[in-house]
Amino acid sequence: MRGGGGGGRGAPGGPRARRLILLYDAQCPLCTFLRNWLARQRQLVPLDLVPAGSEEARRRCPGIDHISTLSEITLVGDSGQIYRGPAAWVVTLWALSEYRPLSHRFSTPAGARLARAAVLAAAKYRQTHRDQRFRKSGGGAYRRADGWVYDRVDGWTYYGPAACDGGCHVPD
Repeated sequence: MRGGGGGGRGAPGGPRARRLILLYDAQCPLCTFLRNWLARQRQLVPLDLVPAGSEEARRRCPGIDHISTLSEITLVGDSGQIYRGPAAWVVTLWALSEYRPLSHRFSTPAGARLARAAVLAAAKYRQTHRDQRFRKSGGGAYRRADGWVYDRVDGWTYYGPAACDGGCHVPD
């Protein structure tokens, strides 16, 4: 898979990534599980696993919208490629020795539908987990008009339009 293909930024057939930065939600149990799983895999292209929204993420990826990286998996290539959502997962699999053939299957039209369904299922899990953490904190969160919500268990979480395309539920 070439950089820029499948939802990335850049010309199809552009330079191949030699190193990738995967920005993941460090507060999400599914994301941290997958991060740990990825760290154990043999990588054909090195993956740097960096918490989204962290100082390290801002330092290493200065030109991207860091608010959106908290709500959608984002993969950044060393040649400026940016992949989000299903394309990010396909390219992540492409970087792994054992899963590169699977990434090629996911890059077909039928495979892309399956990859999208998997990303949507993960997003639903993440939203459910956020809602449960919010209820456990006892509610009473502080809300800002720009979409950021603070609760005493999880700290700041972004629920604005970029996080959920206007379709997510912010718990009361």
